[in-house]
Amino acid sequence: MAKIQANPSGTRSIEVSEAHLETLGRYQLLRDLVDSHGFVDEDVLDKLKMNIRSLLESEAGHDKELLDLCLDVVYNPNMKAFGLQQLYQLYLEWQQKHTETAEAQ
Repeated sequence: MAKIQANPSGTRSIEVSEAHLETLGRYQLLRDLVDSHGFVDEDVLDKLKMNIRSLLESEAGHDKELLDLCLDVVYNPNMKAFGLQQLYQLYLEWQQKHTETAEAQ
C-alpha cells in the first residue's frame, strides 16, 4: 500500500493499493490521459472520471476492483489534479518495477 499526496501542502493523502494499480493497468485508464504537454489539471481528472463511469456502465458493476478504485481513489473527496499527477507518477514507477520483475523471471 502506498500513499499519494493529494494537495501541494501535504495535509491530505490517499492510500493506493497494489490492486488499485493493477486495475489502472488492466483497463489502461492512464494511457493517453495526459496530453503531450504533461500538465494535469481538473479537466484531465474529469476525463478520467468520465472514462471510468463509462466502463462501469458498460460492465454493469460486475468488476469489484474497478468499483473499489473509484470509491477509494478516483472519487475520493481529496482527489484533485495534484493528486492525479501523484497517482500517475506512482503508477509509472509501479509499472517500471513490475516490468523489470517480469523480465527478470
